[in-house]
Amino acid sequence: MAGYLIKDTTREERQKIVEESLGNISANCDGCMAGLAEMYEDYINGIREIRDINMEFNVRFVKGGMDREDSRSCPMG
Repeated sequence: MAGYLIKDTTREERQKIVEESLGNISANCDGCMAGLAEMYEDYINGIREIRDINMEFNVRFVKGGMDREDSRSCPMG
């Protein structure tokens, strides 16, 4: 695999990248891992680059763009 960009990977490779990065996504005791996995569906499907998804998440988190009810330890749950 040449890199992480959509143009350099297959869907299967992108799915493997996400799974390996997140660890065991089926062990979602608090629902957090499932939310993180869903967050990267656009990358896996070749719609948005992983860096764009991460930047959007970081901007919302840093600027406090989440609703108060969503401000748990894991905002993806």
